[in-house]
Amino acid sequence: MKTALITGIKGQDGSYLAEFLLSKNYRVIGTMRDPEVDSDCVLAPGTIEVIGANLFDQGSFEHVLRKFAPDEFYNLAGRTFGTKLWTDPVLTGEINGLAVTRMLEAIRKVSPKTRLCQASSSEVFGNANNEPQTEVTPFRPRNPYGAAKAYAHWIVQNYRQVHNLFACSSILFNHESPRRGPDFVTRKITVGVAKIKLGLESELRLGSLDARRDWGFAGDYVRAMWLMLQHATPDDYVIATGETHTVREFCDLAFASVGLDYRDYVQVDRANFRLPETTLLVGNPTKAKRLLGWVPTLSFPDLVQMMVTADLMSIQKMQQSAPSGVTI
Repeated sequence: MKTALITGIKGQDGSYLAEFLLSKNYRVIGTMRDPEVDSDCVLAPGTIEVIGANLFDQGSFEHVLRKFAPDEFYNLAGRTFGTKLWTDPVLTGEINGLAVTRMLEAIRKVSPKTRLCQASSSEVFGNANNEPQTEVTPFRPRNPYGAAKAYAHWIVQNYRQVHNLFACSSILFNHESPRRGPDFVTRKITVGVAKIKLGLESELRLGSLDARRDWGFAGDYVRAMWLMLQHATPDDYVIATGETHTVREFCDLAFASVGLDYRDYVQVDRANFRLPETTLLVGNPTKAKRLLGWVPTLSFPDLVQMMVTADLMSIQKMQQSAPSGVTI
C-alpha cells in the first residue's frame, strides 16, 4: 500500500484528491495546522489520518516525513483568493512561496525518495504575451498570489535539477466544483441562482460579465496531479481544458438550469471587478494528454449544472433544518 501526504486536505482539491487516492487503496495522511481545532473535513471521519504541520516550520515537515516516509507528497496548501488578491501580500509570499522551499528542504534532508507534486497556477502567466499558454510560456504574474506561485514553480525546478528530487509542478488553470470556496465567482453565481430560485434573494451582483476563464472540473485536475507522480520522469505540466467561457455564459447556463433568465437578476457592480485584470488565460494541455494520457471528463455545461444542483440541495437542506421562524 502506498502512502500519500496531502497539505491543504480540507480544501476543494485536497478533498477530491484524498477521495481519489483512497479509491486507489492509498494510505492518506492529511496535514492541518491544528487538527484538534480544525479537524472537520469533507471526507467521512476515519477515512484519512489528520496530523499537525506548520507551513512556517521546516522542522514540522521533517518530523512528518521521518514518521511516515510517504511515497507521494501533494502540496495543495495555500492562500487562495477571489477578488482580494492583494490582501496581505507578505503572508501570501510566505505560504504560497517560501513554504514550498521548506517542504523541499525537508524532503531533501529526510525523505529524498518521496515524490512531490506542487500545485501551481495559471496566475503565474498573468499578463501573458501569447495564447494559449504552455509549459514554455514566459511567466508575467500581475498579483502577489501569481508571483508567489511563480517563485514556488522555479524553486521546484531548481531542487529537481540540483538535488535530483522527483518534483513536479502542475500549472492548474481555473478548476471548479460544488466544493469551491464561496468567494470565487463560480460559487457566487451558483449560490445566487439557488437563493433566487428559492425566493431568498432577488438579484445577483457581479463584476465584469465579459471576463473569460478556462474552467474545468477539480476532480479531473487532481487526477492529473496523480498521473504526474506515476510517470517515469518528473516534469511540469499545464492542466486545462483549452477552451474559455465568459462569466456571462456561466450565468446563462446556471440560471437556465432552473428555468430563469440571468438578465432578469444579474446586476453589474464595479466593486466586484478584479484589478488589475489578467490577459486571456487559456491553457494548452497537449503535453499532459500526450505524456500522461490525461483528458478532462466533465464538460463545461455539466460542471455548471452540477454546481447549481449541489447548492440548491444544500440550501434546501438548511431551510428544512432551520428552527421555525429563522430565515436562511
